[in-house]
Amino acid sequence: MNKKIVIRPGVPDDNNRDYMPEIIKTTDVVVNENGNNSQVYPERLTEHTGVIADGLEDVWYEYVPETYDPSRKTPLVFSMHGGMMTGWGQAIYTSWTMLAERDGFILVFPNSSNDRFWTVEWDKAKLAKGLEPGLHPSPKSPRDNHDNKLVLGLIDWMKSRYNIDEGRIFMQGMSMGDMMTNQFARNFGNLLAGAAGSGAAVGRGLLYDDEGRIINRGGHLAIWQSRPELNGFPGDIEANKFNREYWLQINGCTTLPEICILGEDNFAFYKCEKADLVFLDIKNRDHGQTLDDAGLVWDYLFSGTRREPDGRIVHTGTVASRTGDQFAIGIAKDCSKAWFRNSVTEMSGPAILWQKMKYHGLNGGQEVRGEYLCVPLSFIAKVFSAKYMPSDDTLSATLVLKDGRELQFARGSIGCVIGNRIQSMLCEALHRSGELYVSLEWFCRSLYDLHVSTCRDVLYVTDHYSVLSENMAVLINDILRGDV
Repeated sequence: MNKKIVIRPGVPDDNNRDYMPEIIKTTDVVVNENGNNSQVYPERLTEHTGVIADGLEDVWYEYVPETYDPSRKTPLVFSMHGGMMTGWGQAIYTSWTMLAERDGFILVFPNSSNDRFWTVEWDKAKLAKGLEPGLHPSPKSPRDNHDNKLVLGLIDWMKSRYNIDEGRIFMQGMSMGDMMTNQFARNFGNLLAGAAGSGAAVGRGLLYDDEGRIINRGGHLAIWQSRPELNGFPGDIEANKFNREYWLQINGCTTLPEICILGEDNFAFYKCEKADLVFLDIKNRDHGQTLDDAGLVWDYLFSGTRREPDGRIVHTGTVASRTGDQFAIGIAKDCSKAWFRNSVTEMSGPAILWQKMKYHGLNGGQEVRGEYLCVPLSFIAKVFSAKYMPSDDTLSATLVLKDGRELQFARGSIGCVIGNRIQSMLCEALHRSGELYVSLEWFCRSLYDLHVSTCRDVLYVTDHYSVLSENMAVLINDILRGDV
């Protein structure tokens, strides 16, 4: 790394309600729209106009870092704007230029040729419903698509102007720019080392034919998929799954991912035979891209990825390591398997979602005061290396923790004896199939001060701040049930 990242102070325009106001361009005005916090317009961002393909005049923006050395091979990153945006808009709503200054790569932010909308492929289901105003179907042949030809031409243009490392050309896009990136990767991925996108999984009909066979002309490459949890598109959960599975098949992945949840960033790191894949679900995030998305893509994947002359994708040292949480527990309602230290382990019985009830009133009214996933005490003893001593009738049990603390539980009691003191749990101890069950959430928080979050009847525990997101909960649930 050559330079420190520095965020320049700007002039907030909090009263602005226009989408990507032109006042930002070449000024120090910044806006925050739906979390898309713009940066100050980069001083080294230059606008270019020219004829690249089909005799049409196109516009694109280049960013060459101050540290660029013409004598050295330099990586090249294309970043594709969302619908209704521009290349300069993509530059200010991402952190790509900051990363380029730090690590010394060159950027291109093209404008779409069709009035701020990329010309992308649409599957039959979408075409049958009709396209919204401003959207157009792609020509049947990908090589007749002007936006594809624009990118192909810009690759040659940049190679003619700069000392570009042909093995380290990457593409990233947001929303419709994600669709454009996906389209280019599926058809011309052999020219890239990696592709990344945020917020727009494409339709199944573009990935598989009517017989379920993969449709792909570009081959394998390193893939990054950022998926905002609150993206808001119908069918997002299933679409994210089959878009992920599509590239896992192409890249030859036969193993489970390593899972890492850092704050609201939910990562699944896949190591594949031909090229790796990273899936990121962002908790509480609406459609769009986070300001740090570019930094995550570069640091975790692009920074250590190269395509060799023979077509192989190799991964060497990245800025950030793609490793799973060293301590993590994941359980799912009604499932007898658990996620522990990035592998699947058996429990003696399924996790039970139990409701704590409050009864009141002369007529026997009741209210649910909490829902908790309970697991066998033998599983808790296993993951925390505790000594487990059930009574002969299994209606009570004692756990002795590694630090010497002794806990005693009994069927139907919300009380737990800890060091000869009584302490209430979140819900009463259950007795199922000859074993006591207690709330895993209570145990982890109360005894070890661990971080616990739940989503879609899946619970995840770590030793650091983490918040389980919806797509990650679905992935963990699928893993535990053997559906991946």
